[in-house]
Amino acid sequence: MGALHDLAAAGQSVWYDNIQRALLDSGALADYLERYAVTGVTSNPTIFEQAISGGTDYDEAVAEALAEGVEDPEALFWRVAVRDIQDAADLLAPIHRDTGGLDGYVSLELPPRLAHDTDGSIEMGLELARRVDRPNLMVKVPGTPAGMGAIEELIAQGVSVNVTLLFSLSQWSDTAEAYLRGLERRRGAGQPLDVASVASFFVSRIDAAANEVLPDELHNRLAVANAQLAYAAYRGLLESPRWHALAEAGATPQRLLWASTSAKDPRLEEGHYVTALVADGTVNTMPERTLRAFDRDGAMTGTLGLDTARAQEVAAAASDAGVGLEPLGRRLQQEGEGSFAASFDALLACLERKREALRAESPRAAAPSS
Repeated sequence: MGALHDLAAAGQSVWYDNIQRALLDSGALADYLERYAVTGVTSNPTIFEQAISGGTDYDEAVAEALAEGVEDPEALFWRVAVRDIQDAADLLAPIHRDTGGLDGYVSLELPPRLAHDTDGSIEMGLELARRVDRPNLMVKVPGTPAGMGAIEELIAQGVSVNVTLLFSLSQWSDTAEAYLRGLERRRGAGQPLDVASVASFFVSRIDAAANEVLPDELHNRLAVANAQLAYAAYRGLLESPRWHALAEAGATPQRLLWASTSAKDPRLEEGHYVTALVADGTVNTMPERTLRAFDRDGAMTGTLGLDTARAQEVAAAASDAGVGLEPLGRRLQQEGEGSFAASFDALLACLERKREALRAESPRAAAPSS
């Protein structure tokens, strides 16, 4: 057993931040569940854009959709993405069942254009849940102000949610509140609290941005301090009477998920943030490079405690040096929205090119059915 299994033994779930047809068809993803202790899968527009543009794995599925009259690039995307998500969800279904709904999820993100559209996010989230039709789907909703209403409503309607693009303590706090309100509405309506959520708290992007301003002695320290403060707040919430009442009614915690855990600074070991953020009751989602590197070279050196004194000192020193965590979090969330929107646009452009290429290769096969 490798270092990733040690994380699982410490109470932290390992999720894989990648999905593509080749991983599913080859059996590689199934192998990761055992070899790397993977118990969930996350995706985003960048991951799908890289998967679809990187080869011919999706050509057959796109050609089939074209033959059935699906022409719009975004409609083509949802057609192939839903199939990937369904197959991954089926693979993870035994984990979802055996953990009582704690793990075994696969995440599918809303289109970036809805980041500031509460009603549109709710409508699309319900539609994706209907189309995927798997109990272990999590719909990814950005943690923007408009996203909070969507999170509450989707939870209230029984759709599990992965809240993404969280960078600051206040963003996490708003997210936790939206989850609690959704659960309380279900309880008030006499519905079971068999719905789940994770709050995806981004890590390495904090240091990547802060290092541009901070003095050398504070480089690569702020992200872990920020995560430490969030973890302490999360554990504090779980001790509140409000949460205990929901837990007694059958609710599961909205676990903190460490996202963006690959090392951006070449001075750091690839598993730097993984080692620093081992914490009971959390999730760490890793891209391929980080997953393999930590399994090969990583080692647990301890777990994240609840003493925030050092984290507060780092945050205060960073603030004095011109980097406040709250304004930085707002900026990075906006930049993250822009990055995902650009990836989604590139994805649609790729599918448009594939559509035209497949039509040219086989006009009859790619023609809309009558």
